[in-house]
Amino acid sequence: MSVEEHLARCLQGVAELAPRTVPLLEALGCRLAESVRSPIALPPFANSAMDGYAVHVEDVAAATTRDPVELPVADDVPAGPARELTLSPGQAIRVMTGAPIPAGTGAVVPVEWTDGGTDRVRIHQAPAAGQFLRAAGEDVEAGEEVLRPGVRLTARRIGLAAAVGRAELRVHPRPRVVVVSTGSELVPPGQALGFGQIYDSNGYALIAAAIEAGATARYAGFVGDDEEAVLTALTAAGRDADLLVTSGGVSAGAHDPVKAALRRVGGVWFGPVAMQPGMPQGHGTYGPANVPVITLPGNPVSSMVSFEVFVRPVLLAMQGADDEQRPRVRARAAIGWNSPAAKRQFVRAVLDQHLDQNPDQNPEQDLEQRTDRAGGPPGWRVTPVGAQGSHLVADLAEATCLAVVPEDVTRVEPGQELECIVLDGIVLDGTR
Repeated sequence: MSVEEHLARCLQGVAELAPRTVPLLEALGCRLAESVRSPIALPPFANSAMDGYAVHVEDVAAATTRDPVELPVADDVPAGPARELTLSPGQAIRVMTGAPIPAGTGAVVPVEWTDGGTDRVRIHQAPAAGQFLRAAGEDVEAGEEVLRPGVRLTARRIGLAAAVGRAELRVHPRPRVVVVSTGSELVPPGQALGFGQIYDSNGYALIAAAIEAGATARYAGFVGDDEEAVLTALTAAGRDADLLVTSGGVSAGAHDPVKAALRRVGGVWFGPVAMQPGMPQGHGTYGPANVPVITLPGNPVSSMVSFEVFVRPVLLAMQGADDEQRPRVRARAAIGWNSPAAKRQFVRAVLDQHLDQNPDQNPEQDLEQRTDRAGGPPGWRVTPVGAQGSHLVADLAEATCLAVVPEDVTRVEPGQELECIVLDGIVLDGTR
């Protein structure tokens, strides 16, 4: 089965989660499922942009350092609850940043332009008309749409929702993911290893990856190479899950409990996918609630690459966030390497930018004009990280991208252009 076919089947088994209304802070990271319009103007009243003095502009127009203007201070307006005041000609009113502006004010004189007086103030620099005044509705008009459906609710957008008075928002909830690792050789981090044992890195990596993709994730722990234990763990996990993810036990070996157990109860397809790493895959549903399940191979690199290629798109689809797929760039191979025939190879690699060495090109030419022949950013280069064994987790941790080698390519030559899935540690302007 091709990568595209398996991904399409995984996506067919899930649906966008129904919206729900949640308290404002619980909406962080979710997709908005409604249009948010402001019932008020922002700011709701004209206010001061500086600590200083509200004045009539004509009263202080002649103020200079050599010949300051002196005015009586008629009142004091702090930020927060305040009286409505009117500024009379020939007077000043002391105002704090964010405080309501007294009616009749033409400008605010910053305290730095004065002697800071409280009964009388000497002003030695004249403001322009309207200077340091914030008009009501300058930021948002009443009735204006401030957040559109489908946006990801970041901290800044949560702040905007709070600013217009919203205590709750209707959102597409975070998918609830439960991860089950399998393998009698697994030991939790923090415990001593016995002979033939390894730490369970997959469970923690998959939980972290699910959270990064916008889900809430729970680790159901790991089970040994026992079919009944697998079914028991999945049954318990499926009671409060929108997606089950398993790691290990899906290949053609003698002790593959996930594959054996789920084939026995039905509902899950298993088979090879034409990719490296991560060929053994499975997907389907489990239990009376038909909870979607995706089964991943147990080698750490295979597991994480499979998550990127199959599970992450599923989680985004459940959130209505298909536009948040990993960015992709075209890059030239820095070195050559072999790739297996008839398989799509996902190579752990690092991206960097370099100047095009074309001798016919002016080295002083603007970077914006030195676009590579694929139409992407200038000078992207991709270099594999170490060996490509499916067990090499240190190399995976160093990778900033997955370089994608097509199924019909068995040898990547230096300078050959490849599509690269950008992971992390790099942004597309070339800085890290």
